[in-house]
Amino acid sequence: MNDHGSALCNDNHEKEKLIRQKSSMVYALAMLLLASGTLLVTNSAFGEEQSKIELAGAATVTIDEAIKTASEKLAGKIIEAELERKHNKLVWEVEVVTAENKVMEIHIDAKTGVVIDIEEEEEKTKSGRLKRPRSGSGAAGTDGMRDQ
Repeated sequence: MNDHGSALCNDNHEKEKLIRQKSSMVYALAMLLLASGTLLVTNSAFGEEQSKIELAGAATVTIDEAIKTASEKLAGKIIEAELERKHNKLVWEVEVVTAENKVMEIHIDAKTGVVIDIEEEEEKTKSGRLKRPRSGSGAAGTDGMRDQ
């Protein structure tokens, strides 16, 4: 082989070597990004669980007591009870399906057990946006119940 052919062979060998090095660096970078993304998701999920634990620790009213209070206040089938913070207050939100097939939310103070209000659950469209309330009759009264 002449010097020119040898130089081409060395150039090709060097190019292949550079491509392998770049591929390895891209792979390592992708693994690093994947690992850090997994850590972010894990930390987020851990944060949610930690938040639930903190809320439960702050509540003096148990879920059973909240469900009992809701059952006494409104007839129907209980389908969900969730502890959450609303308007800077810790509340149990208990959802009840009434005989009229309406989903009602009963908000109960998680520290005192007092019913804060009762309202019809806000329906969401498929896009996740809240449906606008119908105008006219059916306005909520002072007790949170809809007038019939």
